[in-house]
This record gives sequence, structure tokens and C-alpha cells, in this order.
Amino acid sequence: MKKILLIVFAFFCISTAQSQVLISLIFGDKLNSEFLEFGLEGGANFSTISNMGSSALNPGFNLGFYFDFRSRKNPAWMINTGVIVKSPMGAKEIPVYSLNDENLDNTFAGGHVNREIRYFNVPILIKYQFKNNIYLKTGPQFGLLAKAFDEFKNEINKDDVVYKKNIRDQIHVIDAGLAFGAGYHMNVGNGLNITVQYYYGLVTVMKGDGPNNQYNRSLYVTAGIPIGKGKAAQKRAEKEAELNKVVLPEDEKN
Repeated sequence: MKKILLIVFAFFCISTAQSQVLISLIFGDKLNSEFLEFGLEGGANFSTISNMGSSALNPGFNLGFYFDFRSRKNPAWMINTGVIVKSPMGAKEIPVYSLNDENLDNTFAGGHVNREIRYFNVPILIKYQFKNNIYLKTGPQFGLLAKAFDEFKNEINKDDVVYKKNIRDQIHVIDAGLAFGAGYHMNVGNGLNITVQYYYGLVTVMKGDGPNNQYNRSLYVTAGIPIGKGKAAQKRAEKEAELNKVVLPEDEKN
């Protein structure tokens, strides 16, 4: 358990995806066991913010790590958790609003705004896997705000003009909602997980006087790859073989 807590803490402290992959490769076999699967998970997500008028989906890429804690009484039941380290949310093509600067307002009149909000997301889901390897999962998901900005864009004389506005102080630091999904555990290698999951936010995105009816929505399409599972299984098999080995006394050998 101490090893798991140390890895979780390390992932929160390291911001780059490269470091995440490196740590996973180093510690993967130490975290996998008969009732615990650890791995990397990533893919595409398509986000929007409800009640924003003419906004469009914001496509992005997500990357994180996961744990499947299997029940010892019935291994078909699991707790699926982890951290989605890279998980952009937001919406595209939001109508332009005033920047309280006449020059900027004139520059971006007729353009649009892309809003991107980045969280560290932690799902805590109940997962059930059927005998045909199809699984369902659902439960709460919590998000910790990392950064947020509005990107103003317009085309002037066939050139793109871009301006980024930091809006982090306008966004709630904690996000929370419900996640539910379905997937398939492929019998390839150590078991590739293909998942489609939807997040339905229940905490308003904006603080204070901001709109109180806007919530995060996101569709995830991901692939999960166990890290070190084969090596961990090999170590268990070798240990079991050692325990089952019969060593005869010296006098019986003769």
C-alpha cells in the first residue's frame, strides 16, 4: 500500500507525460498483482460546456494512469481509479466578448473564442466485467484545476490573429460530477482495455457572478495498457515454483 501511495504522490508532482511514462515503466511490475492491475491509459476526448449558446466541441488528448482493484470474493467486481494527468476540457467557437480594451475589441470583432480548462481528474468508479470481457463502470469523478484560458482568434488580411487571456481565477478550483462508461478487455498481450466513457459535470464551471448553469461535459475514447503485468505474473510463478520445490535431505540423496 505504501508503494501505491508513493507512486500516486509522484505522479501529482510530475507534470510531463514523459516522466509519467518513465515512472510507470519502472514501477509497473511492483504494482501489479493477482488482484490489482496498474497501467497507462490515454486517447481522445471531446468536451463542451453546457448552456454556452453556439459553442462547439473542443477535441483534445488525455493521458493518465489507472488502477483496477479486484474483489477477492468475486474478481468480476472492481474499483477503477487513477489520475487523468492530462485532460483538457472546455468549448470552441464561443461568441466574442469585450476585453475592456477598444483596440482588442476591434481586432477580434467577428472572430471567436476557444475556452480551454485543464484539470487533474480522479475517477472513483465501480466496474463490473462480464464473462465475455465486456465491462461497465460508473461512479463519481473529481477534478483539480490546473490552468484555464480563453483564446481569442480572428482572421485579418488572411493572417490568423490570436490573443490568450488567463481566466483561471474565474473558474472553480474543484470540479465534480458523474462518469459512466463501457469497454472491452482484449485478450491481446497482457490485456488491452478499450473504453468509451462520458463525464457529466455537476459543479458550475464559473465562480461568483459568472453563469450558474454551465457545466463540463466530456466524452472519452481511451485505450488502457497494463504496465509490468507480464513480468509481475512471471515473478509470482517463479516464487510459487520455489515454494513448491521439494529439497531432499543429504542422506536420502545417497
